[in-house]
Amino acid sequence: MLKFVSKLAAAATVLAGVALGTAAQAQDGQKTFYLLSHGGPSDAFWIDWNAGATKACDQLKVTCKISFSGGDMAAQKEAFNSALAAKPDGIATTSAQPGLWTEEVKAAKAAGIPIVFFNTDDPATGRQAYVGADLKEAGVIWAKYLVDHKMVKQGDKVFLPVEVPGASYQQLETEGIASVFDPLGIKYDVVDCGTDPAGIIAKMTDYMVANNPPAIIALGDSVAASVKRVFDGAGVPAGKVPVVGWGNSKETAQAVKDGFVNAAAWQYPSAQGFMPVALLGLAASGEPIGYDIHTFGLYDASSVDPILKLYDKK
Repeated sequence: MLKFVSKLAAAATVLAGVALGTAAQAQDGQKTFYLLSHGGPSDAFWIDWNAGATKACDQLKVTCKISFSGGDMAAQKEAFNSALAAKPDGIATTSAQPGLWTEEVKAAKAAGIPIVFFNTDDPATGRQAYVGADLKEAGVIWAKYLVDHKMVKQGDKVFLPVEVPGASYQQLETEGIASVFDPLGIKYDVVDCGTDPAGIIAKMTDYMVANNPPAIIALGDSVAASVKRVFDGAGVPAGKVPVVGWGNSKETAQAVKDGFVNAAAWQYPSAQGFMPVALLGLAASGEPIGYDIHTFGLYDASSVDPILKLYDKK
């Protein structure tokens, strides 16, 4: 069954009530929030995230200025500093690189602007809250899945494809994987596959043919979504090479259903968009928000159907 995180369920109940109260207050003076993502607007995950964020903005009757930097950290920095200059009622942002927002968060706090991180975290900045997965724990869960199901053994080298090596998500996920694999003598190979869909498929296929890895942990959604095409191109039948990793796309969910991916992680993208806005609504109304909301669940073939049905509704 899909493993729901208890914090998410509890927070959803609380924030549903908060949303109604904040919406009523907003009629007296509409609040303005900036939501800054490092992702791309056409990415499947961010489309769903944007739908959740937009829904929250409508329900709370707040003005939301949403931007996507498409992996351009300089562009996201510019967007953050523009947001600071506008003196909004709150800012929510991703943190795709460690230490990226240290000075900006400090400036926001000095100006009394609430700061919420989502999707990728950097608690060292002093941000007030985080919505998303614990990325290090995600790595632990994937590695333990392979170990617990006896899919890898000492001396194996597991293939870890990723879109942006060195980004926060890759570093944290790999750190979690290492904490499980290193003591067991299991090796791993982080491979830069880029962000271009065709390039991802080509690079992953070349690696599969050249190395015949015993298992794969897909560190990002784009590489995870490419697994079936890669296996078809490399002549690998479903189920021959165990695969775990992210699953925030219809392609990966279908690959789980078809047996190409053993288990995939779901970040509840719509909720991950909705809840930062609700948290900023709390903060803007004077409520403390010093806690995190973890949006993470692991699904397999026995629990994938609700996710596929959700995609089919769109």
